[in-house]
Amino acid sequence: MKKLTVALIKKLLPVRPADSHKGDYGHTLVVAGSKQFTGAAILCSLGCLRCGSGLTTAAIPSSLNVQVTKRLPPEVMTVYLPDDEGYISPTAAKIILDFSSQRKITSIAFGCGISIELCTKIFTERFLLKNRVPIVIDADGLNNIQKNVKVLKKMKSDAVITPHPAELSRLMKISISVIQKNREKTAKKFAADYGIICVLKGFETVVTDGKEVFVNTTGNPGMATGGSGDVLTGMIAAFVGQTDSLLDAACLGVYLHGLAGDFAAREKTQISMLPTDLIEKIPEAIETVIGL
Repeated sequence: MKKLTVALIKKLLPVRPADSHKGDYGHTLVVAGSKQFTGAAILCSLGCLRCGSGLTTAAIPSSLNVQVTKRLPPEVMTVYLPDDEGYISPTAAKIILDFSSQRKITSIAFGCGISIELCTKIFTERFLLKNRVPIVIDADGLNNIQKNVKVLKKMKSDAVITPHPAELSRLMKISISVIQKNREKTAKKFAADYGIICVLKGFETVVTDGKEVFVNTTGNPGMATGGSGDVLTGMIAAFVGQTDSLLDAACLGVYLHGLAGDFAAREKTQISMLPTDLIEKIPEAIETVIGL
């Protein structure tokens, strides 16, 4: 087991050559949101932008067009998906697959706030089984496959999953208490069994590829609020598009997410800080690492 420290993260942080352009830093597709959780797509996209993705596109249910796009920053492009009364329709899978190929998408942030309706369960399985782009799967992306976890083994793409203990409990069919007593061992086993990177969120977040195990040293209880995980998913996906290693991308996202949260708590207090406050502190977190 290794600790995620500022010195380690500095070595992993991508360096930008003077003659680079936006195409060098990836194009991230954020597949997120439903009529109940419109903010998820926004928070995920903002986390992605602040971590340097060259291009960011949000793919959302078409009926959410106005209420989501009016809150998205102008830097985020959009693609509107067929929907079923405010939820992503199964027919959207082919549209996203074609879009990913045509627009040369380099990473995908998937699942934040998409809900667990029957239509989104069908969509999720259909998409994950055919997708070939490196993907970060969070929240409802995981909840939608809890009864068919073998989907993770059948995927054609490299993947990072970002469950909190309750989500991992549903995937593994073991209790939360067992997971919490054996966080490193449990996450490592799941990552090894399914050939993925597992980011087990919570106090001292665990990042593992089934071989190496890293434990985070940043973060605080003020981050235990709805939306923080959406930001993390976007951050990791952004780094997937800028690095050659999904493990490195996960470590970068987790450490900087926690550090930004620490800075936000220092200014707003742990009680009052919001995920949007955390997003605003991402530049300060990156500057701290660069300046070491």
